Amino acid sequence: MKTIEIVVPKLGESVIEATLTKWLIEEGAMITQEDPLVEIATDKVDSEIPSPFSGKLVKKLYKEGDVVGVGTAFALLEVEGTASEADQPAGNSVAASPEPTTEHPDNQKITDPEISGHEEPETASGTRFYSPLVRNIARMENVSFAELDGITGTGKGDRLTRQDLINYLKSRHQAPPVTMASSQPAPKPAPMPAEEMRPVLPGEDRIVEMDRIRQLIAGHMVRSVQTSPHVTSFQEVDMTRVANWREKNKDAFQKRENEKLTYTPVLIDAIARAVRDFPQVNVSVDGTKIIFHKNVNIGMAVSLPNFNLIVPVIAKADEKNLFGLVKAVNDLATRARAGKLVPDEITGGTISLTNLGSFGTLMGTPIINQPQTAIVAAGAIRKRAVVLETPDGDTIAIRPVMIMSVTYDHRVIDGSLGGQFLARIVHYLETFDPNQPL
Repeated sequence: MKTIEIVVPKLGESVIEATLTKWLIEEGAMITQEDPLVEIATDKVDSEIPSPFSGKLVKKLYKEGDVVGVGTAFALLEVEGTASEADQPAGNSVAASPEPTTEHPDNQKITDPEISGHEEPETASGTRFYSPLVRNIARMENVSFAELDGITGTGKGDRLTRQDLINYLKSRHQAPPVTMASSQPAPKPAPMPAEEMRPVLPGEDRIVEMDRIRQLIAGHMVRSVQTSPHVTSFQEVDMTRVANWREKNKDAFQKRENEKLTYTPVLIDAIARAVRDFPQVNVSVDGTKIIFHKNVNIGMAVSLPNFNLIVPVIAKADEKNLFGLVKAVNDLATRARAGKLVPDEITGGTISLTNLGSFGTLMGTPIINQPQTAIVAAGAIRKRAVVLETPDGDTIAIRPVMIMSVTYDHRVIDGSLGGQFLARIVHYLETFDPNQPL
């Protein structure tokens, strides 16, 4: 018999740790190779870690709720034979060790390049550990390391948890502002009576704690509104050419590829081309600096069966032809709903699309997916009577019409740029070639 350490595998380029959310088997139980062993969560995505071998789980090195670094052993598995390196699965997901280590990584110091703008020498002790999620929130809220060091943590070993930081930020944001014009502190607002702040809860109501993904979405949306002044522009789109193309190709494509042909890839194609014409919308803001992104990475909002939302990213969308976009959209949407995405597939987006029309919504004003500065929304396509200008005069015709909007960050995108960008998307959709092959 041989004892094997099971380690947290690489979870994505920017992910250095994960939270162990749920053990799927108990100590002493047998497990078959590739069966799920544990559920983990990062600030990007949730996933399962399968067992690399068949054997018996002899020891859990971490409890549910603990944070474990990538490459760190979290369980001991007893397997038959010697489990030579040649038999080990790719990715270094296991490591043989005759004397397994149980050293906890709480005291390891990790430097995150994403927040290198903070001056790390400000830390009080130089040894307190902050998870990537905590540090990302701190960076977005301009909380220095010195300020973090002063916050009491409730996690294991006084670790500062996400909730600790959020609670601190609530009280921090509620602090009365001090103006430069007066040395006197601003008067504190009268506190609301406790009964007015709480929702009315009749006997039939029930209280349900938000799941982890919904909490992340909620925090992300609030921070986005607090960060960016949102402005939305609208235009109508005559979708006749696109609708005719889809109607002509959808049955043959379904039969050939066993996949649906939707409007989303055409919308992404038009957005990618418009971004190349107006690269000023493909940016992020870092303080007083504007970051112009070379790649056009388009995120597409996908609704999940549990009514949560995830935004997988089509990297370098402008370099893909229409067939490549169709395959990428279908693949990412299918795996998103099945919970099979990896962290790298939901990071790095530079602009996003949300297709509100799939739910019958005519138009919308979506919230920007930070740190992006623009998001495009497509409404439902409805047949309407419209006025057409022809050489023989104006006429009324029935056309499939869609209302499209773009919401943008007014810090860096003004109405002129936002309107021209939206008009260019509309142009590409209305001049779409209905005879192009797929």
